[in-house]
Amino acid sequence: MMAIISDIHANRAALEAVLADIDAQGCDEILCLGDVIGYNAEPEECVQLLMRRGIPNILGNHDSYITTGRNCERSRVVAEIIDDHRSRLSAESIDWLKLSLGAIRRDDVLFLHGGPEDPVDQYIYEVDEALFPEGVSILFAGHTHVQCCIRLGGKTFCNPGSVGQPRDGDPRAAYAILDGREIHLRRVAYDVARTIEVMDERGYEPYKSRGLAVGAQINGKISTITVRE
Repeated sequence: MMAIISDIHANRAALEAVLADIDAQGCDEILCLGDVIGYNAEPEECVQLLMRRGIPNILGNHDSYITTGRNCERSRVVAEIIDDHRSRLSAESIDWLKLSLGAIRRDDVLFLHGGPEDPVDQYIYEVDEALFPEGVSILFAGHTHVQCCIRLGGKTFCNPGSVGQPRDGDPRAAYAILDGREIHLRRVAYDVARTIEVMDERGYEPYKSRGLAVGAQINGKISTITVRE
């Protein structure tokens, strides 16, 4: 069984809770769909956890800001947090992020962070059969922080949801398990207060953590993924 995690976003408490649940489920492989860093306050701790577990990472857009030296141009808040993370990440952790993969394909199963058109930064909020590249029957993608499993004829789209910043109205950490051809969605309660406390201690303004307790974006927005009509 493979556990698929995504969008950890520097939330150590959530990551630790998810890894414990993965171990309890008996998974023998873990894959991260990217965005280990960003938003929350413990990037170094989260990267080191993945390194110690030997978990491969697919490059997310927040990870790419670190590996390319660029920054987010569409959000001042995101850019501020990335600048903070640059100061907290060790050279070893940055080198590990640079090893992140663009995508992984195993037979007819494709894993990426964004979407087929832009593996790093395509947001998928609507799904139809045209989304799937040729020969792909199961597509895993993160980035939107919305957990779902949508079946379209003989194809399946799965977003495992976000470990560290869910945006689907459920504050519990999210991930998925691939068992053969079966996909199981998992939610895990974690110590949200601990994550917020660390953010406070490290000088993050209170508004940057306000979505965590309700499973929303920083601005309070709840997101969904639907089937395109």
